[in-house]
Amino acid sequence: MERDELSTAQLRVLSHPMRLAFLRRLREQGPATSRILGREFELDSGAASYHLRRLEAGGLIAEEPGMGTLRERWWRATADALQLDAAEHDDDAVTRQYVQSTVLMNAEELYRVAADVPGADAAWLAESAFIDLRLPLDGAGRRALRAELMEVIDRHRAAEEGPITQIRLQIYGRP
Repeated sequence: MERDELSTAQLRVLSHPMRLAFLRRLREQGPATSRILGREFELDSGAASYHLRRLEAGGLIAEEPGMGTLRERWWRATADALQLDAAEHDDDAVTRQYVQSTVLMNAEELYRVAADVPGADAAWLAESAFIDLRLPLDGAGRRALRAELMEVIDRHRAAEEGPITQIRLQIYGRP
C-alpha cells in the first residue's frame, strides 16, 4: 500500500465524515462488508452500501479478492495512509470540510485514548511521545519541516517489520 496525495475527487468523497470513518476502519481493522460496517456504525446496510460505493468510485477502497459471495462483498482500503497538501488544491468548501472532518475524527480518538491512559501498560507510555512545543517557523520553514518529517516516515515505512502499530501524526500550526 502507498501514501498518495488525495485528488480533488477523493476529497469530495471524503468530505462526508461517515466515509472518512469507514475508510479509517478498513485501513486499521481490515476488510469488512456493508453489513458489518452498518452494524459497527449503527447504519442500515443500504446506507452503508451507498457510502462504500462512493468510496469505491473515488478509488479509495476495492473489493477484497477471494472473500465474499455473490450477495456479500468484502471491501478493503487501497492505501494505508491519506495525505493532503492543501497547497495542491483550491481553497474551497470541500477541502475545508475534509480538513475539519479529519481534525474532529482525531479529536474524538484522542478522547478515547485519554480514557484508556489510566489502564495503559507501561510499555505503551514509554514508547509514546507527547510533544507540546512552539517553533518559530514561517511558511517556508513549516514546509521544510513537513518534507523532512515525511522523509523520516517513509524511511521507517520502508523498513517495516513485525507487527504493525497504528501511529497518528498531525502537523499543523494554529489557524
